[in-house]
Amino acid sequence: MSVTRLTPDELPAHLESLVRQRIPGAERANIANWKRADQGFASDTYLFDIEGLSTAPGHAGFVFRRPPEVALFPDYDLRRQFLVMRRLAATDIPVPTVRWIDTDPNPLGTPYFVMDRIDGGRTPSDVPTYHEAGMYFEATPEERASMWWSCVDTMTRVHRLDPAALRLEFLRMPGFGTEPLEQAVNYLDRAVHWASPTPSPIFDRSIAWLRENRYQPEHVTLCWGDSRLSNILYGDDLSVIGVLDWEIAHLGDHEADLAWLLLTDWLCSDFQGRARLPGTPTRAETIAGYEARTGWPVRNLRFNEILCAVLLSVPLLRMSSQLGMGDLSQVCAARLDQLLAEGS
Repeated sequence: MSVTRLTPDELPAHLESLVRQRIPGAERANIANWKRADQGFASDTYLFDIEGLSTAPGHAGFVFRRPPEVALFPDYDLRRQFLVMRRLAATDIPVPTVRWIDTDPNPLGTPYFVMDRIDGGRTPSDVPTYHEAGMYFEATPEERASMWWSCVDTMTRVHRLDPAALRLEFLRMPGFGTEPLEQAVNYLDRAVHWASPTPSPIFDRSIAWLRENRYQPEHVTLCWGDSRLSNILYGDDLSVIGVLDWEIAHLGDHEADLAWLLLTDWLCSDFQGRARLPGTPTRAETIAGYEARTGWPVRNLRFNEILCAVLLSVPLLRMSSQLGMGDLSQVCAARLDQLLAEGS
C-alpha cells in the first residue's frame, strides 16, 4: 500500500516517532528547529535538532534527506550516497556520520536517510557566488588561497583511497559498458535526452566528441563528483571539518574532479564577466598544484571538462523542462562551445 509523500511541514511530526526508535536516549525527545537546507536542488534536505535526550550522545544536530519531487538525474539513489559516506567514515575524509536509511515503504511516503549535522563550520556561497558574497568574498587573499588549496588537498586524499578496499565497486555502471569512460559517455547520452526531449545540438556534438576521444585512464579512482568550494565545510581556522554532497560520486578518471572544480569556478567568474578574487589560484597554478600533490600528470583535462559540462547540463535541462525555470543549460552550452573550439 503506497503512502502519500508528506509535505515539508508534515515531516517533523512523523519523523519524530522514528527518531525515538532509532536514536539512543531519544525515547521521549522532540524534533526542534526544523528548516530546509539553504543549498542544493538534487536532494530534498532539512536540518533539525533533537531536544530532550535522556543520555548524552555527543550530538544533537541532524540532517534529513529524501529524493526531490522532481528527480534531476535518471539514476538518483539515496543508497549510493549513504553507502559512500558510511564507507568513507573509516578514512581521513571528514564526512557526516550517517545514522540510518529506510528505502522500504514507510510513514514518510518516500525513501530517506538521517545523518549527523556537522556544526561549527561555514561553506563558501553558492548563490550569490563566492566571488560576490559570503565567507570567501570577505576573506583575505591569503585565506582564499588557503580555502582553495584545502579543497584541492581534499580531492587529492579522495583520489588516493583504494575503492576496492572500501567496497565501493558498486559505483561502477556495468549496464552502460565495460570501461569507466565508456560507461560515463553512454550514461550521459541517456541522461541528457531523459532530461530534455529537445536539448541543444551542442550536447549531442559534445557526446559525439567524447565517444571519438575516449581513452584508458591511467588511474581509476573514487571521484567525489561534486568537488567545489561550497561543498567544503571550513572551521573557524579554515581547516576542513566536513566534505559534503556525494550524490554523483563515481569511479573514473580522477581528473574529472579537477575539471569540475575549474568548471564551477568559471561559472562563478568568467561566465559572469566577473574577476576572480585576489588570492584565488589561477587555472595553471591549480593544475600544477594538483600534479605536485598527486605525482600524476594531468593529461586529459579537456576531455574531462567537456564531460563535466555535459554532466552539469543534465540537472539544468531537467529544471528547465520540468520546473519551468528557463533555459538554464545555456551556461553549459557556452562552455562546451569554447572547449570544442579549442581543438578546431
